[in-house]
Amino acid sequence: MILCCGEALIDMIPTPTRGGADGFVPHCGGAVYNTAIALGRLGAQTGMLTGLSGDMFGQLLSAGLRASHVDVSHVITSERPTTLAFVRLVDGHATYEFYDENSAGRMLEPRDMPVLSGEVTALYFGGISLACEPGADAYAELLAQNGRGRAVMLDPNIRPGFIRDIARYRARLDRMIALSDIVKVSDEDLNWITPEPLSLREKVEGLLDKGASLVILTRGGEGATGFMAGGEAVQVPAVKAEIADTVGAGDTFNAGVMAKLSELGCLHKAGLAGLAPEALRAALTHGARVAAITVSRAGANPPWASEL
Repeated sequence: MILCCGEALIDMIPTPTRGGADGFVPHCGGAVYNTAIALGRLGAQTGMLTGLSGDMFGQLLSAGLRASHVDVSHVITSERPTTLAFVRLVDGHATYEFYDENSAGRMLEPRDMPVLSGEVTALYFGGISLACEPGADAYAELLAQNGRGRAVMLDPNIRPGFIRDIARYRARLDRMIALSDIVKVSDEDLNWITPEPLSLREKVEGLLDKGASLVILTRGGEGATGFMAGGEAVQVPAVKAEIADTVGAGDTFNAGVMAKLSELGCLHKAGLAGLAPEALRAALTHGARVAAITVSRAGANPPWASEL
């Protein structure tokens, strides 16, 4: 099982009303939630570890996981509120205003984390759950306790507005990168992580030096490049699509990559350390193909395997 560890929230998507003004319609979302949903729809054995509220939105999120064949046995339920993210779309690109104080997801602590069974063979971390404390520390501790024998993928998906203590965040992120086999970053993420005036390749090498077997760099319409610790790089183009919006695009890309690596029998530490370039190309291509379908329709609505 690939266990996706991180936030599940409600995206409030602007939608025109009969009167002409925009209203907001709730959609299940969150970077890690989107990835779990996409993995489930692609047919990978998937579970989610997150904090969910017992409120109406939490029930909506839980139902969405089950409907996409995502195991919910690791979900931690409380009566705290659900995180809400109000979305603003400009030319199809999303910006967010979050309401996350005292939420069911954010307030997780290390002592809340369940014991993971041997069924969990891979872990995925990312999104705002890496920045918002105390939950961020809980996920970091979960990785420290459970990551050494399992494949680990990390997508920081950095949102500077959430980071209250930059030094503390950087230190926690460095610890998590050192325990990760795959680190996926956008060019914006990479420039935030390494602000020094270096080339993108030099910044990628810095992440590989921290311990990752593979760094995947995405650059929007310019496609994605996978850099392996041995020095080889594989680049794939973005798949052209009529863009409705970009909500969930990167999350779905991550799911496509992991699903293909799992299908190829490579989603384990030894497999990633010795990954063949052709396997990496297949995974990146699959990720791009899956993401192209997601951006072609409104909201984070990943495709099912039958749609590919």
